[in-house]
Amino acid sequence: MTRRIHPAVSVSISAVALSGALGALPTVAQEAKAEAGQMEEVVVQARRTSQADLAIGENEVSQTVGVTRDELLSAPAGISGLKMLESLPGFNVQTDGALGLYEFGNSVQVRAFSLSQIGFVLDGVPMGRSDAFGGSPIFRYVDNENLGSVLASPGAGDVSMPSYSSLGPIVSYSTTEPDKEAGGVVSLTGGDDNLLRSFLRLDTGDINGFSAYLSRSKTDSDLWRGPGTIDREHIEGKARYEFDEDTYIQAALVSNDFHDYDSPSGTEAQFDTDYYYAYEGALPEGCINPQPGVYDYNGDGTIDDQDFTPVNTGGNCTSYYEDRVNIRKDKLYSLSLSTDLGQDIYLNSIWYLEDKDGFGVSPDSYTNSLSIYQEQAAAGLDVIHPRGVQYGYSGVGGERQGFVTGIDWYLGQHTLSFGGWYEDETYNRTQLRYNKTGGSADGKVIWDEVAYYRRNYTSVRETVQLYLKDTIALLDDRLNIEVGAKALAIDYRLDGYRDYADYEIDGAPGYGPQTITAEYSDSFLPMIGAVYNLNDTDQFFASWSESFALPKGADDIFSVATSFEAPAPAGETAENIEFGFRTSRAQYNGALSAYYTTFDNRLVVGNILNPATGEPESFYVNAGETTAWGMELSGVYMPAIFEEQLYFNANLSYNHAELSDGFGSNPAGSLLADSPEWLFTGGITWEPTLWMVANFSVKYTGTRYADYAQQFEMDDYTVASAYVDITGDEFGFSNTSLRMNLDNVFNTEALSFVYAGSPYYRPLSPRTFQATVTYNF
Repeated sequence: MTRRIHPAVSVSISAVALSGALGALPTVAQEAKAEAGQMEEVVVQARRTSQADLAIGENEVSQTVGVTRDELLSAPAGISGLKMLESLPGFNVQTDGALGLYEFGNSVQVRAFSLSQIGFVLDGVPMGRSDAFGGSPIFRYVDNENLGSVLASPGAGDVSMPSYSSLGPIVSYSTTEPDKEAGGVVSLTGGDDNLLRSFLRLDTGDINGFSAYLSRSKTDSDLWRGPGTIDREHIEGKARYEFDEDTYIQAALVSNDFHDYDSPSGTEAQFDTDYYYAYEGALPEGCINPQPGVYDYNGDGTIDDQDFTPVNTGGNCTSYYEDRVNIRKDKLYSLSLSTDLGQDIYLNSIWYLEDKDGFGVSPDSYTNSLSIYQEQAAAGLDVIHPRGVQYGYSGVGGERQGFVTGIDWYLGQHTLSFGGWYEDETYNRTQLRYNKTGGSADGKVIWDEVAYYRRNYTSVRETVQLYLKDTIALLDDRLNIEVGAKALAIDYRLDGYRDYADYEIDGAPGYGPQTITAEYSDSFLPMIGAVYNLNDTDQFFASWSESFALPKGADDIFSVATSFEAPAPAGETAENIEFGFRTSRAQYNGALSAYYTTFDNRLVVGNILNPATGEPESFYVNAGETTAWGMELSGVYMPAIFEEQLYFNANLSYNHAELSDGFGSNPAGSLLADSPEWLFTGGITWEPTLWMVANFSVKYTGTRYADYAQQFEMDDYTVASAYVDITGDEFGFSNTSLRMNLDNVFNTEALSFVYAGSPYYRPLSPRTFQATVTYNF
């Protein structure tokens, strides 16, 4: 299979991903004939290799890497959307568990940036921020069985991509379209930790231009460490009507219902003592020892209840697992239109609506609740004396809706692209503590007994982005130049009770509900890049871009209850420079890139002086600039001697990311927390017959530091994984396959995840096996 796309009409891979829901590349672009000097698009052939245009980013002006559908279907069934990035160069991905579904155990570092500074797009829909509280993390919105590709630009992302959080890195997830033939697929997975997962997809096939599919997966598993379970029900659907080869409308739905239990992070000493350190599976004895009697719960001098005075409520009384849960119910709707407006002019548009709801729970000790209760009761709030261990409720919810549109106009040697994005997001956050019957962690919640209040606010983000880009083909199409720019503006507002001090201060009424506003904008964010084809197999690329983003964790920043109007922190900015070389040949393909990145206005918790009192108050402060430089190498090699039965893939990254400006006790020159300098992933795939594929892979994570002062060093580690995929045709089971996945083959123990900036870790999950039977019909 060899196919070529004319460079003059080749939009960047990131733009192709954007058009996954907005519309495929126009037919005229797909069918343009190749001319001299163009790079071959597909060469290395095997069932588990990516097309070169995806694997090494052919014809891209920036480093662009991807994972294709066959590779995704080789992964363990039900893996997190973030865990899919593990095999890409430059991405330090750490997740909790073999599937990576625990939402507070995910981290990603790439170059100078963390998870919150990466933009994510699903079928043209921007995913917003990645916060587990109130955000839209990508892992809630994808099943790997429905994905067609995952494409990542770790540096200079395309200016057309909609995101207010990206400082350069963009990751695009594209799902498959409805099949043209009626049918479906059903799979059943079982494995360690009592894993049971089912997946069912039904396709209508093409009915006079109409096609649709609906899928449902259900995942149930125990936590690998300690008591508790994971319960996930995920539904995806698409309905598409094609008027002609250039025009269609499409509606899509994603629904995700997720419930899991927490597991604790801990210090290195805790996991050295007990690698499986966890919460208690039963309520510890002695945590509640009721003393019958009478009590004045309101503190008004009158007897309110014949109940008890709680004793023995400290220490491990808050370690009961049933009182630590996370529940999320999220839905994403979209409606897209793709059509031609005239000869060589194409419109792609998408409207979307996301509805988010959920809450998390963690217990609060009697001692802590009592002190806060006493202050709030003295201030006149309608709180009730704590009964023992309190139910710590954190509610999250809200709605995002927006519209993305773009036009591509092909004018000879030029491809003009222009468009915009508008989004309005509302987020609600509540946080308070309720009493429970008997004052026990396993008691029922008493919903009309609030022990104390903490937060109750609504934040609103209104975002507008505009972009313009020209792709120019020169020198008989050997040289392609992209020149573009975008403008980004975000209006932010927070209304309500930000934190304790808005409710009370030293037993007196607090500041009361507040309104905080801030505006962030940059009207000119340029990007320029070029690709030069040396010949049919080799090309050079280079790019430079400037990026701007809303400050990381804006809600956490503006919900700090200061006694004065603290100055809004500056928006984050970045400059990305990269250049590299690609080759695509009969036995191998590969890409080597080098980069230099600066990231300014990094925010950390610090103190700011109150201008009225001259006293310091806790607030976020600007920690200055971070600089990163390094290289990324990736490729696939299929030696001819093995007759296309054995091949190798590898990614090697070196990334030196340091603080250019020091802050607090963290000196300039310190390495960025949770940022290893060396990363390596590599694998061997064996295809001895048409009915079997086997793979063995390793992932190496180099040494890194948990903090910015380089006091807590994390050891390097290597973890291996393997799979065997067997089709049943040779054995009389038509359209049936069996895949067996083994994660952490050698049962490696390591502290893999860290809360960057502090020495609190989560361990690597142990050896985990799963088997999946799939039937296509």
